Amino acid sequence: MHVAALSLTDFRSYPQVDLELGPGVTSFVGSNGQGKTNLVEALGYVATLGSHRVSTDAPLVRFGAERALVRAQVVREDRPTLVEIEINPGRANRARINRSPVPRPREVLGVLRTVLFAPEDLALVKGDPSERRRFLDELLVSRAPRLAGVRSDYDRVLKQRNALLKSASAARRGGSGASEVLRTLEVWDSHLATVGADLLAARIDLVSSLSPLVDKAYDTVSSGAGPASIEYVSSLGPEVELLPDRGLLADALLAAVEVRRRDELDRGASLVGPHRDDLLLRLGPAPAKGYASHGESWSYALALRLASYDLLRNDGSLGGEPVLVLDDVFAELDVARRRRLADLVGGAEQVLVTAAVEADVPEQLSGGRIHVLAGTVSREP
Repeated sequence: MHVAALSLTDFRSYPQVDLELGPGVTSFVGSNGQGKTNLVEALGYVATLGSHRVSTDAPLVRFGAERALVRAQVVREDRPTLVEIEINPGRANRARINRSPVPRPREVLGVLRTVLFAPEDLALVKGDPSERRRFLDELLVSRAPRLAGVRSDYDRVLKQRNALLKSASAARRGGSGASEVLRTLEVWDSHLATVGADLLAARIDLVSSLSPLVDKAYDTVSSGAGPASIEYVSSLGPEVELLPDRGLLADALLAAVEVRRRDELDRGASLVGPHRDDLLLRLGPAPAKGYASHGESWSYALALRLASYDLLRNDGSLGGEPVLVLDDVFAELDVARRRRLADLVGGAEQVLVTAAVEADVPEQLSGGRIHVLAGTVSREP
């Protein structure tokens, strides 16, 4: 799989830009603030319908414009597919595949798969659990695009259930209407358990598949300074055995909701479910968060992305390797880690690198160079 062409209209700093790309390594080189990360961010948006830099769509639209357009031609097994996404902040986004509109933008998920490593990934190790949940869920959707619908359904159920919990809490204090709200809440308990079990089972299965790949990747990038291990931590508690069985997990979620009912009513929020879970990262016996050095944390974040790449690459049902994107990462790595990373990824079908100066790009990743200056791009002859 590779991206053959990228076209942007009113995306970030670009009124208009058209790029031809190809297999192998392509580096986008330019000083900070010139727009090179915007290019790979756009490709990430095609792959995930989200940005690795911001949580909302509004900053993606060039200031003063009403909408942004992203077009990418993706070649998989020698067959080109054109994906077009119209980003409309405050309104529904729209998408097309090969010029034909699709019912929902998430229908484009799976056409392009990317694995992106960026400075923001340090938050996977040092940041809040939400960063690690997002990492897992984006990888889940890359493996099985149908899970984007499961995530959307879970978010909808969670929002509705939280609103009911707040209403029930207020009704209890007021002394009227509480029983009716509680009966309605039981229906949404069932929805939470059903959809939550689907998402939870997929995450548990993913962590099981990813774990040995993380240890292998960390061992490689850190030259044997491991071992590294990952463990899924559920809000169901340590006494519940985490098996990817949807029926058992749904029963466990319902039971846990019943146990936490009083606390949930007191707080007006759902305290049980995948939205409360975490991914525990360990180096040896100690958690990486709080114990790993800065260099070890970088290596761990890199290992998570490289393991993701290996997982997707080795899945024959996905129709080819994902596109590997390295966004301004070599400046953060010492010489030894740069060399090891370059050796690991140099043989990928397509690698896109951004760097502030050409010297940051290792010799092993020599390939095409595109210079980026003030929102204009020029290919090195």
